[in-house]
Amino acid sequence: MNEQRVFVLAERALREVVEQIDADQWDRIVPDAWVRHPDATLRDVVNYHAYDDAWVPDVLAGRTAAEVGSRYDGDLLGADPRAAFAAVSETAVAAVEAFDEPDRIVHLSYGDYPAREYLTHVTFFRGLRAYDLARFIGADDTLPDELVRGLWDEVAPVAEEWRRLGVLGPEIAVGPDASPQERLLGLVGRQAA
Repeated sequence: MNEQRVFVLAERALREVVEQIDADQWDRIVPDAWVRHPDATLRDVVNYHAYDDAWVPDVLAGRTAAEVGSRYDGDLLGADPRAAFAAVSETAVAAVEAFDEPDRIVHLSYGDYPAREYLTHVTFFRGLRAYDLARFIGADDTLPDELVRGLWDEVAPVAEEWRRLGVLGPEIAVGPDASPQERLLGLVGRQAA
């Protein structure tokens, strides 16, 4: 499975969870570990994902942060956060599905990388955030099997390196009867529910 397919699966899983957020949940404070500033709300977290998604077409087109500027700063969710997120998400998915140069160098805030590596970075973030948000809002946190396989295939080879960089926490041991999702969560240092 290629990086583009896994990105699309992760993005759609995240979008499905966002669509389940109730009107009274948007202002709930999220765990501090999810964000870089205290008292962030669920809306803040989803807006950040919208911001991240908004960048996808520009990054894949080879644009730099200087070229894009502050175009995506601020509130991207507006009065209808679910619909706004879905629109930005679908634009990101369309850009990834149309992209056909996985080895093209793209420009990120933390360096230049092949597009396939960029997609791996952002896919991991989306896939696990779909799980986190689902648990947070009380929705089913089961990720699609194909997404779990894709995330495993992308993360397992780099897990120790990412752990050394502080991207992942310590691996959590799981039993021999653990599901693929439980094994993935253990690999990345998250405790399954």
